[in-house]
Amino acid sequence: MNPPIRRLAVALAATALSATLLHFGTGLTPVPWLTWLAPLPVLVLAHHAGARTTFLAASAAWLGGETAMWGYFLDTVRIPPPMVVSLVVGSALLFGLVVLSSRALVLRGRPLTAAAVVPAAWVAVEYASSVLSPNGAWWSLAYTQADVLPVLQTASVTGPWGVTFLVLGLPAAVAAFFAPRAAGRLRVAVVAATILALALGYGAWRLRAPYGEDSGSEKVALLAIDRMKDGWVPVASAEGRALLGRYTARIPGLAARGARVVVMPEKVFIADDATLPVLAAPLARLAADHHVDIIAGLILKRSGVLRNAAVDFPADGSRPVEYFKHHLIPGLESDFQPGDRKAFVPGSGSRWGIAICFDLDLPDLVRDYRRSGATALFVPGWDFGRDRWLHGRMAITRGVETGLTVARAARDGDLVVSDANGRIRTEAHSADAPFVSVLAALPTRSAETPYTRFGDWFAWACALLLLLALASLTRIRAAAGGHPSGRGTQADGDDRIIRVRPAAR
Repeated sequence: MNPPIRRLAVALAATALSATLLHFGTGLTPVPWLTWLAPLPVLVLAHHAGARTTFLAASAAWLGGETAMWGYFLDTVRIPPPMVVSLVVGSALLFGLVVLSSRALVLRGRPLTAAAVVPAAWVAVEYASSVLSPNGAWWSLAYTQADVLPVLQTASVTGPWGVTFLVLGLPAAVAAFFAPRAAGRLRVAVVAATILALALGYGAWRLRAPYGEDSGSEKVALLAIDRMKDGWVPVASAEGRALLGRYTARIPGLAARGARVVVMPEKVFIADDATLPVLAAPLARLAADHHVDIIAGLILKRSGVLRNAAVDFPADGSRPVEYFKHHLIPGLESDFQPGDRKAFVPGSGSRWGIAICFDLDLPDLVRDYRRSGATALFVPGWDFGRDRWLHGRMAITRGVETGLTVARAARDGDLVVSDANGRIRTEAHSADAPFVSVLAALPTRSAETPYTRFGDWFAWACALLLLLALASLTRIRAAAGGHPSGRGTQADGDDRIIRVRPAAR
């Protein structure tokens, strides 16, 4: 095989391997250890190939890895095609630029900075997306590690951004270590190993309490019915009354087993002021008779305005508490008006907050609840079936970030109770039976976390690191008199395999 064909074959193989690993290591049901490996082939290629090859390979790998998400974006959550193209293709191009920056820094004798710029840049991209996009932090790589609890604990310090940094930082460090330049390798290895050891050590320390040690006597029950047809049921219709009867028939038994709070899914019914008593009367009576708070998700129409609501019918028989969803799903909930106030279960001393589904796809509201004294969140949800794992793990991640217990009841999804460390107390799939319910003890312990107090400090630190790395790159290039490599290497645009002379220092 002649050299040009061999180089092309190597580039195609690296691209295909990274794309395959990204396909299985990201998305709706990722394999967590594959996420760590996914960028490695194209990162290694970048330090041996030209700029064109590097950019095209990295961009194509990301684009190929995200192909499984096209159908989900277009058909399931119904994002307009232009937005899907900009999201998927745009992120692929950004990934190509990030890998290209790492390559350039290695060529200029900065392997440690080259290793750091990959995770720092991607954290900056994720954070910017979470702030600027209505979808928030939805597509962060951090969620791929939601079942790897020692790694996930990093989120309690840094938010999801620190987990993303670890996942991309390790393969970037490995690639920089094996780049064809001897100087700086030891420093890269020591720094990478130290960061990883600190993160895993902190995770192990935070998980040191035995599972279930802090369970109290108060319990939460989650229940859900998956209906065969999509849509909302008018509560005053025959179907609505029958559905309500199925829910109310189960609540006394759950209360008898110790449930202090019962959470129903999101948008189970639709009601207005005239028909709301059909729902409110039996639930309020059940709540008072059995001394249990009942949180019901419904569409509430008032004065022509639609609200995605969660209504708490208190155990003490007092006035119901209404919570309106803050973060609405773009497109699917464009007809709804968002809420702007937090809500707490009466009698809990502001310990138990209420949120709805997509509210937990973004970190800010959950952090506000924790700062207000909440130790648990009760969350009605409605997923799309195929994304049930991801949405459930997003909620768990929010709990780890802020030290909260999260109890989420989703139809077409999972019923999950997790503690402040992300340990799952109970879990069930709503499609496993015609009527699914779970009961779990609420942990008595919450956790104070640096992320609750300091917010997105780590994302800003990564943005600063990215700027410093790019400034360093520009400065070195200028000092080299505009030569692309600054070290007497082949031109950056050359697609031949690069052989770099060892640095003099």
